Amino acid sequence: MIIWEIFKMALHALRANKLRTSLTLLGVVIGVSSVITIVSALEGLSQSIKSELESLGPSTFIITRFGIIMNEDAFFEALKRKPLEYRYMEEIEAACGTCEKVAARVYTAAEVRRENRRIRNVMIGGATANILEIVDIELGQGRHFTHEEDRTGSRLAFIGATIAEELFPGVDPIGKSMKINNVKYDIIGIAKKRGSAFGEDHDRFVFVPYHAFVKDLGEQRNNLDIFVKAVSVEKLAEAMDEARVVLRAIRNVPYNKDDDFGMVTADAVMAALNDITKYIRFGLVAISSIALIVGGIIIMNIMMVSVTERTREIGIRKSIGAKQKNILLQFLFESLVLSLAGGIIGITIGVVLGDILINLINMNMTPSLFAIGIGLVISTGTGLFFGIYPAMKAARLQPVKALSYE
Repeated sequence: MIIWEIFKMALHALRANKLRTSLTLLGVVIGVSSVITIVSALEGLSQSIKSELESLGPSTFIITRFGIIMNEDAFFEALKRKPLEYRYMEEIEAACGTCEKVAARVYTAAEVRRENRRIRNVMIGGATANILEIVDIELGQGRHFTHEEDRTGSRLAFIGATIAEELFPGVDPIGKSMKINNVKYDIIGIAKKRGSAFGEDHDRFVFVPYHAFVKDLGEQRNNLDIFVKAVSVEKLAEAMDEARVVLRAIRNVPYNKDDDFGMVTADAVMAALNDITKYIRFGLVAISSIALIVGGIIIMNIMMVSVTERTREIGIRKSIGAKQKNILLQFLFESLVLSLAGGIIGITIGVVLGDILINLINMNMTPSLFAIGIGLVISTGTGLFFGIYPAMKAARLQPVKALSYE
């Protein structure tokens, strides 16, 4: 088959000039790996953020004082809002027909300790008993506190895996006690390990009953959030509307004024994040693409030199019957082989470097087919774009002039 013969000739020509081929490959590898590193890292970042937000569940939303704020003016305006109150949760629970579960959570940072071991700045959450039925925090060991234990303000603690490991190394924490700001709490449960993201340990928390939190750590009204789970994903928008009507009535918001509270869903956070970062993404990819353009220019220059050096060879091939398209395909194949080989090596290096970048900030990344596909398309496109001119120049050489070339 003539295509296969031309392909073998292209490989033979590349093997005959190992140094030139290696230098050309290096240019492509640097270009492709830089692009893939950025694309892989950005993909990993998005995947990690998405997995964290998915802990809310597709039918869950959070009512907060601020919500999603995209500019400075909106932030200062939001500062004027009244804090949310615990009674709002009860009102929504009573009036919202499409809300399956409603929970409240307030939080602060405090020190936890046991004997001579202590951990500072731990996230202490005061929550209603049904919080685990709404957020995706799995029970690893023991149990969570009950509605009755919350109502009576029992000093019980449900702790994250990091707290268990650091305060009770080699010991089962269930049934033992620790102190939160010098107040004794009995440990009744441990959450399943969740891992870290963005340098933040998601297992470094303690949940206590809401009423015990208020009694010992203060009401912390500015940090109160209300978690709502709709009866289904399809009813999410309806549940949000019902909750909004209840809150506007309680807070006496005039009909012609915007909400003085925020509602957050996982999809809304991802949309806002993508809107913020899209220009950063374009900028990073554009900067890294400069290296790829340089690699393409190297391919074109090397192929131009190759055409000049092999002018007599081209003349001989044409004089014995080689067609213009055969010469074109040979040089184009050489360019494609270089760019594809460089692309494959560059993809491998880029994925490894992207994985290293992601791991530096404690996130998980699985190389996506999108990133690999981008690398192959870019490397192939580079070979075609920058190899076509030298190939056409070689194909258009006149046999007589080529044979007389010194």
